[in-house]
Amino acid sequence: MTCPLVLIEPYADRLGGHHQRTLVALAQARPGSLVIAPNGIAREAATALGEAGAQLVTAPAGRLAGVLLGASRLASRLSKAGQWVFRSRRWHRSVRRLPHQITLIARCLTEAAALRTTRRLEPDSEAVVLLTASEALHGAATLLGGQPHLRFVHEQVTTEGGVVRLLGRLARRGEQRVIAVYPTQAVGDQFAVAFPELPAVVRAFAVDDGRRLTDAEREGGRTAFGIPAVEAVVCLVGGWWPYKDIDVIDAALARLKEPLHLVVAGTPLDESVLARWRTLPRLHLHAVPGPIAENVLRLVYGAADAALVTRHPGVGKESGLVMDVARLGVPLIVSDHDPALTACLRGHPWAQTFPVGDPDGLADALHTVVRQPPERPGPEAPGLLGMRTAAEQADFLTRSFTSLRAKESRC
Repeated sequence: MTCPLVLIEPYADRLGGHHQRTLVALAQARPGSLVIAPNGIAREAATALGEAGAQLVTAPAGRLAGVLLGASRLASRLSKAGQWVFRSRRWHRSVRRLPHQITLIARCLTEAAALRTTRRLEPDSEAVVLLTASEALHGAATLLGGQPHLRFVHEQVTTEGGVVRLLGRLARRGEQRVIAVYPTQAVGDQFAVAFPELPAVVRAFAVDDGRRLTDAEREGGRTAFGIPAVEAVVCLVGGWWPYKDIDVIDAALARLKEPLHLVVAGTPLDESVLARWRTLPRLHLHAVPGPIAENVLRLVYGAADAALVTRHPGVGKESGLVMDVARLGVPLIVSDHDPALTACLRGHPWAQTFPVGDPDGLADALHTVVRQPPERPGPEAPGLLGMRTAAEQADFLTRSFTSLRAKESRC
């Protein structure tokens, strides 16, 4: 299969994260693909897509697509204003949730605008894929957009309120014109409760681009941060979001008995926590705040003897960071927050797990890295985590979309 795809990414304007990397890799696997970025696109991604021969569209095509996108932006502004007005806990919870319900509607309208643009520009595409889809209003986006598609639903950030549930019920028939793709079984199980009639499959989102770190990049990473080759380094990549357990890292670092370099990169970061870490006697902190370009990210990983991933119990969504270390060939320290991930990593010497929420367990894992740097994951590691090559992922998406079309033709 070599036919171009239609790839829609509402968050292409945000630098960093594995959504952009997957977008580019899929476009490279299928030259001539149409990439729709309704909210704009980061320069680094735009350059890579141009080199891949992709057609990039950042404006709505057609009057209806323009109206839908304009309505989405108005709703987003209302949501932001509402979050500011109702930020006080004196308001009832249902009132404080209202702006987030408007956000769900805004995302739906953005998706519909992109789907309308697809219908105008590529009505006969072999596959239409929404790479980062909203967690709600799946059928409404399809009916408003007038375009069947596959939609990667990564996690449930906002639960539906009464109004959004009503809109969802009114557009329920549109759910049969999509296939939801969940990156993990845990996410799939969660959404099966809320959307029992939504057709769905489970498939890892991240793809293996085959670009493992080279020895030169590892040396370059050490040089960039001024770290001697014989000293131990752990990296902590990505913004400090609520599902990440930064407190357990904070407590573990205070228990260090041996010197360690920690490279922290991403956004948002808590500057007060970083200031405290700078005072720890056995920790050498190197901070790279803000969105990170791919070449800088590779230096961060290249410098590290291991990458650190900590989450709160029960978080079962796909970890782009875990996928990164497998793809690049970096050892891993990870909390056992996700039983499926823990079982997958068990017995592999490049991956250390520690009990979730346990600072002593994490401190022990850090000391192990200091005393004996772990071996690197081999080229089989991505497949172990369910990661496919971009070409294999593109083939899967094409087959899935073909089956969706066939189902439509029978109805």
